[in-house]
Amino acid sequence: MKVTSIWDLLTKFVLFLLFIAAGVGIFFWYLPVIQQIQRMHREILVRENEVHSEEKTRKRLRAEVESTMNDPRTVERLARERLVYARTNETVFYFEAPKAH
Repeated sequence: MKVTSIWDLLTKFVLFLLFIAAGVGIFFWYLPVIQQIQRMHREILVRENEVHSEEKTRKRLRAEVESTMNDPRTVERLARERLVYARTNETVFYFEAPKAH
């Protein structure tokens, strides 16, 4: 039968506590770095969403440019809407928005 003294138990307990304290110390030492990485990850996600949104806008604008350059009906529609052009013998009606009181 092996006899362990109180000093052996206390030594093991103190070493265990030192190991735990070292782990907690390392955690708190690197906590700002971990938080910075999390902030950067969130920023990357935000930027990726912005890039995706801008890509959709770019595709839409590219389609509008292509349509304007290659489709005469689009040019006619834009002329009618924006420049208020009309063909001969056509009557153009203007509708005004109701005024808010």
